[in-house]
Amino acid sequence: MTQQPSAASLSETELERYARHIVLPEIGGAGQQKLKRARVLVIGAGGLGAPVLSYLAGAGIGTLGVIDDDTVSLSNLQRQVIHDTGNVGMEKVESAKASIARINPHVSVETHVKRLDADNAAGIISAYDIVVDGSDNFATRYLLADTCEAVKRPLVTAAVGRFDGSLTVLTPFERDGDGNPLPGYRDLFPEPPPAGLVPSCAEAGIVGALTGVMGTLEAMEVIKLITGAGEPLTGRLLLYDALAARFETVKYRRRAG
Repeated sequence: MTQQPSAASLSETELERYARHIVLPEIGGAGQQKLKRARVLVIGAGGLGAPVLSYLAGAGIGTLGVIDDDTVSLSNLQRQVIHDTGNVGMEKVESAKASIARINPHVSVETHVKRLDADNAAGIISAYDIVVDGSDNFATRYLLADTCEAVKRPLVTAAVGRFDGSLTVLTPFERDGDGNPLPGYRDLFPEPPPAGLVPSCAEAGIVGALTGVMGTLEAMEVIKLITGAGEPLTGRLLLYDALAARFETVKYRRRAG
C-alpha cells in the first residue's frame, strides 16, 4: 500500500521554491514544514498588512487569514504594495488574495470581509496559530491584544507614525524562565490615548517605505515564532526612527498589581 504524504510534506516544487530556507540550519526542512502547517491571521490588508502578507506568502505559510472591511483606494497605493492600480475599488481582502496567489500558489487564503469587533474576535482568532496586527486604530489594537491574551494566541504587533515605528511580540499567557508572567499590551500602554490626540495617517501623512520596514519586521517575527529560530521580541519593544536611521530596543515587564 502506497503511503500518502502528510499535510506538511514538501513537494519537489516546494523543495526548490524554499531551497534558501531549507539550507539554513535554523530553519531547514523541519522548519519549512512547520511554516506549511501554520495558520496565521493578519488584521488589515493595508500598509503593515501588505508586506506581512507578501513575505509570509513567499515564506510558505500554509494558511493566511486576512480580515479587512475596506476597499482599495488610489491613496492606498503609495504604501499598500500588495494592491495595484487595477484593483482600485476592489475589496482589500480579495485584492490581497489575488496577489498572494500570484506570489505563491501553495498558500491557502481565508478572507474575512468584516471589521474585528467584540462579538466576532474570539471566534476568528481562535482558528489561527498566530495573529499579526496591521490595524490602524486604537480600538482594534486593544481589542485584538485583549482577545489574543484571553484565547492564548501569540500576537505580533506594530505601529507606525510619520517617520517612526514600533514593534513587539506578546505572549502574556506564558511565563519566563523564572516563572514570571510575560507582559501584555496593557503593560506597555495601559489605556488608549484620548480620541483625537494621535492623528491618523490621512491627517499627518506617512512615508510608504516605513510601513514596508515595520511590516517586514513583523513577518520576520512570525517566522521566528513558528520555526523556533532566534529570540522573538517578547518583553522588548523595538523602536525605529527612519529619519535618523536608528533602531533602539526597550525592555518592559509585567506591571505590578
